[in-house]
Amino acid sequence: MAASAASQSALTRFINSPAGPKTIHFWAPATKWALVIAGVGDLNRPAEKLSLTQNLSLLATGLIWTRYATVIIPKNMTLCTVNMFVAATGFVQVARILKYRQSDEYKAKVAAGLA
Repeated sequence: MAASAASQSALTRFINSPAGPKTIHFWAPATKWALVIAGVGDLNRPAEKLSLTQNLSLLATGLIWTRYATVIIPKNMTLCTVNMFVAATGFVQVARILKYRQSDEYKAKVAAGLA
């Protein structure tokens, strides 16, 4: 009985916390995981089909908002975490694109005017 009351108390504290589900501090990071899922899904796409500018913006956005999440009050570690993952997926995709653009295949397409 006491364990049940303690877990309800923890749940109630979470629901009513400054970064709980009654606030934007919870829902913004929760929905931002869709960007991470899309970035992970793009790992299966060929690098020539990816947008360098889009992935650079995801990388920059992830880095900027990671920093922001640590200086706002209340500190939002959920926002920090999701943005670290956004930055990481952006970084991996940018690295893939740049590696492709250094390849002989890409250079041949550019020389032929196809890229």
